[in-house]
Amino acid sequence: MDSNTKSRIENIIGSSPILVFMKGTKLMPQCGFSNNVVQILNALGISFETFDVLSDMEIREGIKEYSNWPTIPQVFVKGEFIGGSDILIEMYNSGELKEKLDIALAS
Repeated sequence: MDSNTKSRIENIIGSSPILVFMKGTKLMPQCGFSNNVVQILNALGISFETFDVLSDMEIREGIKEYSNWPTIPQVFVKGEFIGGSDILIEMYNSGELKEKLDIALAS
């Protein structure tokens, strides 16, 4: 990945405490996995921002390399990559996600 794309990704991640790279937007997810993440974060009452990877192919491919994770959506909390849809579902079901988000947002 070129340095410009990496810099853009870092700026996007830094723009919000909770950032989701996804297909579509939080108001109109364009895939079921992205919708799962939006529904989980909404259920927790968490404020978050999204970036629509369908609008930018460089970011869509670059984020996979940046996080070393092959699929989208990708969730970042305070700049840290947390995971995708399956991981968020597991963390939500165990209660770990709410705890992690509460701690991250309190600091």
